[in-house]
Amino acid sequence: MKRFAISLIAALSLSGAALAQSLPSVSGTVEKVDESAGKITIDHGPIPNLNMDSMTMVFRAQDPALLKQVKAGDKVEFTADRVNGQISVTSIKKGK
Repeated sequence: MKRFAISLIAALSLSGAALAQSLPSVSGTVEKVDESAGKITIDHGPIPNLNMDSMTMVFRAQDPALLKQVKAGDKVEFTADRVNGQISVTSIKKGK
């Protein structure tokens, strides 16, 4: 039974990691970065996994270190998801 529980925990951990990697990449332009609040404003395209149309909105950064990678005016590719009930940027990188 103990072996089963360990296998189940490992499988759930891996499926969570795979889910995070499978989020769709979204294009956008950074409008504002507020490092002290841990938030970023992005004018973005549709976000399919959140059933969200194109718009400009404020996101919480899942990891505040993500905000150090970009500044207002940067074109970006990012992923977003609900984290603890809040729509959050889970990854971000400068785009073209």
